[in-house]
Amino acid sequence: MAAWFRKAGQWLEACVAQGLLAFLGRMKPETASTFAGALARGIGPWLPVSHVAERNLELAMPELTPRARRTIICGVWENLGRTVGELPHIASLQENTRSGPGFEVQGADYLHEQAQRGGPVLLVSGHIGNWEMLPPAVARHGLPFASFYRAAANPRVDALIRTLRDEAMGEEKVPLFAKGAKGAREALAYVARGGRLGMLVDQKMNDGLEVTFFGKPAMTAPALAAMALRYRCPVIPGYVVRLGPARLRVVVEAPLPLPDTGDRQEDTRLLTQAINDRLESRIRQRPQSWLWLHRRWPKSCYRV
Repeated sequence: MAAWFRKAGQWLEACVAQGLLAFLGRMKPETASTFAGALARGIGPWLPVSHVAERNLELAMPELTPRARRTIICGVWENLGRTVGELPHIASLQENTRSGPGFEVQGADYLHEQAQRGGPVLLVSGHIGNWEMLPPAVARHGLPFASFYRAAANPRVDALIRTLRDEAMGEEKVPLFAKGAKGAREALAYVARGGRLGMLVDQKMNDGLEVTFFGKPAMTAPALAAMALRYRCPVIPGYVVRLGPARLRVVVEAPLPLPDTGDRQEDTRLLTQAINDRLESRIRQRPQSWLWLHRRWPKSCYRV
């Protein structure tokens, strides 16, 4: 009976998600973005998880006033809502439109250089702006990359999201690796064969490497740094800036220098720290664009 109720709940949840995405998909991209952003901004700050965001901001940017923190948290929810609202429209967004919905790519030359060079490439980013725009935008400049993903708990909802991501990639079919030991092994083999892999590395990994993030100890996934050093392949930072409703700028930066001290562990630590520093600098520029809603720092930081 319990299994039946669980399946029924998943079916109902999937129906709601499918209906919402269809509803947003029938709107114009800018309308869907604005509607979902306003809805999330109105509801999100009242949810308990916003207390996590409040604490994160206290830890990371103690200079902020309570009012400034509340403003950022409202912006975080609005950005998250807009990201959801834009999800059904990513496949149809055009590059270099003069106004209205669309996207532009800053630093595309770095992508073209790597595409001509060939071989493995690692692209690193975080949950900044509409991070769902990164894979299709980069693919349109000759550098499609595989990525890790955390499957939704509901398989039906997960299938919906994966379908939208596949549609956004168009003709470019790239693998998705499930987070975990098996996915990590598959990703490593993929990079060893010359594949291109993108990773969002801004969330806590309990068994990761301790480096700092906003000046606080933060357990961070070291896999990207380890792969880059093993294969001496470029690490390209990228992130998304929101310019308006369904209007986005994908920023691609020059490859990070790879440390070479002769000590592989120290090199891994240095590169992982450099990645965190780069993410931090981008988040500080637009703190409302980052997903502050997860517990990024040690459990002790969140004790009442």
